[in-house]
Order: sequence, then structure tokens, then C-alpha cells
Amino acid sequence: MSNPVYKRVLLKLSGEVLAGKQGFGIDPNRASILAQEIKSVHNLGVSIGVVIGAGNIFRGINAADQGMDRVTGDYLGMLATIMNSIAMQDALEKIECDTRTLSAISVNKISEPYIRRRAIRHLEKGRIVIIAGGTGNPYFSTDTAAALRATELGAEIVLKGTKVDGIYDMDPVKHRNAKKYSQISYRKVLEDNLRIMDMTAITLCRENSLPIKVFNINNTGDLKQIILGSNIGTLVSE
Repeated sequence: MSNPVYKRVLLKLSGEVLAGKQGFGIDPNRASILAQEIKSVHNLGVSIGVVIGAGNIFRGINAADQGMDRVTGDYLGMLATIMNSIAMQDALEKIECDTRTLSAISVNKISEPYIRRRAIRHLEKGRIVIIAGGTGNPYFSTDTAAALRATELGAEIVLKGTKVDGIYDMDPVKHRNAKKYSQISYRKVLEDNLRIMDMTAITLCRENSLPIKVFNINNTGDLKQIILGSNIGTLVSE
């Protein structure tokens, strides 16, 4: 197969994938590899939006557990997503990808404000759109931001790029007999509390009939093969 099965997608990356082997911060080499993966999809003529988490830098909910005000922690997490987004933009532009970063939090020196119509226009012009700052509100994760932006921008699927090759019925690192699902329903994910995305994100996708594909972004070429229709990872749908 050489023709993409999707015309517009939203790629959700966990912040940890930018950290590389060092486990924290931003690894420019890892950002470069991810940029090549994204470019391979963009070259197929697919419109692509990208949302990146902040787990490699700061997690607001973890800080709240240690005594920080939850709202303050969440805003710091949003700032960390902007750092990751600018790093990814730099990596993409180095390989000649026309890219725009739009942020739900105003940082006019380094990104445009997130406006739905502006984001759609950038996609229509063939630009890769990186969406930073989460939803711009505390108490919402970047998973929820990804589901929300995907719905707003008319994406056909949310591609959740993680360090695991799909959804399992239990932690595959701790349990050798863990069963991997090739396809699973939104209801099953919620009932079994599988935590591939938070409940708000799953519910939002369910209400809008927006499928989710969970896959290992570290496997070179998998992202492109999913776009071309290969049965890789786990599909969450009705």
C-alpha cells in the first residue's frame, strides 16, 4: 500500500520520548529522529497536528502530590509543553518542514496564539502544526488537549505515540503473560481503567467517534505504516 488511509491526523507524543536514554530533559538527537518520522507522514500529503506532553520536564500533578498548588503545577507543566514544542519545531525546520507552533498560553515571542481557524488554515497550506500549552487551563492533561484539538481540527484519528507497542490487559513490563489488544472499545478502556489516556480524553473521543491508535513511536517506520493502513499497535474505537 502506498496511499494514506487518513487525510488529517493528530499525533500525541508523550514528553518522555523526547528525553531519549537520558530519561529527562530534551535530547536533540531524539528530537531529530522524531522529526524524520513526522516528515515521512507529511511527505505523503497528510495534514498533521502534533501535541507533546511535558513528562520529560515537569508534571503538575506530581508536584501537587508534593505540596505545590495544583493550579501552579499545571501551569508550569503547560510551560514545559511549550519548551518541547519549540524543540520539535526546530528539529522539523532543520529538515525543511514548514512548521508553526500555536500555544494556548500567550508567548508571542516564540509562538502564535492558538486559534482554531488559524490552525486549520496552516494545515490547509501544508504546514505541520504543533499545538502547545495544553488546553490553556489547569486540571486538564495534554491527552485531553490532544482529543480536544483533534476534534476541533477535524482529524480522523488520534495517534498516541508512546514507549509501548499497544494496549495490554496488564503491565507488560511486570507481567510476561500480559495480553495485547489489537482492537478495544472505549468502554472496555474505561471499565478496566487501562490508563492509556485519561478518562476525560477517552470520553471526549468516544462522544465524537474519534478513534485512537496506540503504538510505539520508537519503532522506526511504524508511524508511516499506520498511516498507510498497517495493523500496528492497538485501535480504540466503538
